Amino acid sequence: MAGTSGAGLDTYNEKRDFTQTKEPRGRKARKAGKSFVIQKHAATRLHYDLRLEMDGVLKSWAVTKGPSLVAGEKRLAVHVEDHPLDYGSFEGTIPKGNYGAGAVIVWDRGTWVPVDGDYAKGKLEFELKGDKLSGRWHLVRMRGKRGETRENWLLIKSDDKAARPPDAPDILTERPESLKTGRTVEEVAEGAEEKPKPPKKARRSRPKDEGAPAARARKAAMPDFIEPALATLRPAPPTGAKWLHEVKFDGYRLQARLEGQEVRLLTRSGLDWTDRFGAEVTDALRALPAESAIIDGELVVESGAGASDFPALQADLSEGRNDRFVFYVFDLMYLDGHDLRDVPLIERKGMLEGLVGTDPGRVRYSSHFGETGAMVLRHACRLSLEGIISKEADAPYRSGRGKTWIKSKCSARQEFVVAGYVPSTTSDKLVGSLALGVFDDGKLDYVGRVGTGFSAALAADLRTRLEEMRIDRSPFAGKLTAEEARGLRFVRSELVAEVEFRAWTADGLLRHASFRGLREDKPAWDVVREGGPQADPPKEPRRRVALTHPDRIYWPGEGITKEGLADYYAQVWPRIAPFVTGRPLALLRCPGGIKGQRFFQKHAWKGISKHIALVKDPKAKAEEAMIAINDLDGLMALVQSAALEIHPWGSTVADWDHPDTITMDLDPGEGVAWEAVIAGAQEVRQRLSDAGLEGFVKTSGGKGLHVVAPLTPKADWPAVKAFTKALAEAMAADSPDAYVSTITKSKRKGRILIDYLRNQRGMTAVAAYSTRARPGAAVSMPVGWDELDQIGPDYFTLTNTPARLDALTRDPWEDFRPAARPLDFKPPRARKR
Repeated sequence: MAGTSGAGLDTYNEKRDFTQTKEPRGRKARKAGKSFVIQKHAATRLHYDLRLEMDGVLKSWAVTKGPSLVAGEKRLAVHVEDHPLDYGSFEGTIPKGNYGAGAVIVWDRGTWVPVDGDYAKGKLEFELKGDKLSGRWHLVRMRGKRGETRENWLLIKSDDKAARPPDAPDILTERPESLKTGRTVEEVAEGAEEKPKPPKKARRSRPKDEGAPAARARKAAMPDFIEPALATLRPAPPTGAKWLHEVKFDGYRLQARLEGQEVRLLTRSGLDWTDRFGAEVTDALRALPAESAIIDGELVVESGAGASDFPALQADLSEGRNDRFVFYVFDLMYLDGHDLRDVPLIERKGMLEGLVGTDPGRVRYSSHFGETGAMVLRHACRLSLEGIISKEADAPYRSGRGKTWIKSKCSARQEFVVAGYVPSTTSDKLVGSLALGVFDDGKLDYVGRVGTGFSAALAADLRTRLEEMRIDRSPFAGKLTAEEARGLRFVRSELVAEVEFRAWTADGLLRHASFRGLREDKPAWDVVREGGPQADPPKEPRRRVALTHPDRIYWPGEGITKEGLADYYAQVWPRIAPFVTGRPLALLRCPGGIKGQRFFQKHAWKGISKHIALVKDPKAKAEEAMIAINDLDGLMALVQSAALEIHPWGSTVADWDHPDTITMDLDPGEGVAWEAVIAGAQEVRQRLSDAGLEGFVKTSGGKGLHVVAPLTPKADWPAVKAFTKALAEAMAADSPDAYVSTITKSKRKGRILIDYLRNQRGMTAVAAYSTRARPGAAVSMPVGWDELDQIGPDYFTLTNTPARLDALTRDPWEDFRPAARPLDFKPPRARKR
């Protein structure tokens, strides 16, 4: 073939010892073609190798995060050595000690067609015709940095019919299997045998005369109701190739029953709740290509960040709102005259996917993941999801609680029986806390109280309902202590509450509990303790500051109280402390919560707590003292004083005039996409790097991002302001359609404000881990740069942050202070456009 030579494969051959690896030798190709292959490669770091046939070899790129079907989403593709054409069919394990050691599968393959551009010039548009990937794509070579040896490209999906919206299922998790053998890369690593080739997806319409859907399916009359399969709680997901893993949803478990044009939605106890959810979900189920079916799933409301949100579901139900309902389906027990319960799960799911399809409508197929359970759980917890469900791939569907479904949670959460309440100290129409219990051999055991997590409306509704359920005697089997019984009014043990909590204390009581909602789909007598008490609950610093009116609601929509805010800060204290101690502070105080009066405060006030430090600005003319804190007691005193936002200076009280932190605030105007904000943050990071500084990123808790750089405190405030101003103005000059550096709102529509004004003496920026006084109770959260495309600007909240932090194996800001460098400022020049 023209242009082909063995020399192009010299690097490939030099890197490999073919006496140890089964990879094919690099040889000259004998035929021309336009094949492509994508191999999933579990080397030191999991990645996907894209290979396009050109000039008799496979031109190759290591796509670190794998291809994305979302139009415009950029994925880094590192150009590597050419591979021989024979490599396109290689699947197996490269032995340890060899180049690229790890398991390899043929994830996708087919042909490609050049459309535009020139590979040699670093820009190529092409069409893929594969089993998993199709449509048009772009490969664009990036400008290399000085001294950089690797050649970086970007792989980008075009906006065409094959593209998917950002909230659609990820093809990488939806289809993890090899096209060649049906195995996952984990199964190859474990030495599993080849599987039969996976069947192609069923068409949206099925012939009416189609036979039995699977070998183990049996003809049978349609049951009225199938008792659902239930998962057993375990502290960690199971291991091994026989397990597949799904996201655990936070909604109502429902069984959809389709019979002709009749559709019913039944709870896990068999109650008919069809009318509660409106017509949209039932209409979508009715449109499925089936005469009769019984489908297992969960009805949810998703938050703006894409996670299921049980309190939001309950709020929508109480308001009669049904426009956000989504029914995720994960099992199929009956289809068109056939009982499928003896069919292996993986086959049932395949039929379900063929029945429902992959379009993100009101009824959605719940995909499973091919990675290890530990990896899936870790990723779920980093994103503050509830947890995962692990299921045996070859198991039949069995009602009741068994060992073939295992649930692993990111935070402790379960149902409890409501057996009493304490009235609110701030209103005679609200509950302040609920007394909770679990049944043990028919007897109700006390497990503690929950006093946060009620919205104002829910707290009022609970007060009304519980007043009507009052009884004179305690329903608990054991005698309560004087403290446990103080102010408690007992009620009939009928309501079931779902509660999230930090841990069990050594004596079997809940620690840092938060109310999530009432579970009307579960009878109280079914509630038992899950997992048992932990003998060694998480160690947290002791709180010594007394809170007055701990049940005062600060965030009414989320039901977060003063006590809840104090619990949050106690949990995150080791992480927030370096950013708020020993610094002058400005506070946003909201004594009546976020809907009441609010004011900024940077000076001491009458009656200020002794735990709040008073400091004097050496350059201030007035004698008025400013405020700072030095320990957890100081932070708890801020909670007591209704400080819902904490804004520190970028310098310390030990050195007021030499900042140790730069904060660049990216504030998007109307109509700016989140992806554009991420791109802007990446550019700020690069410009800081060009100046010898390292940029870290956090959500602002609002609409944007903060890029923060630690400094060795040598430059003074005027120098830092001049540097940040020049950086912002350079970005605005280079990309005037994307960025502005002036605060004027009229100029910001469709653009991002690069706000540098926080970097001057006396100005502040919200602290990492600080809450925000806005609906949703968002938190300014430090994140890794690789997390940005998985979250939204207000994704992390006071409620879900502790679970995220528990799941992190490494703090993304772990090296923040060690990365401090001096500012050697030279005004950055505008880049050529």
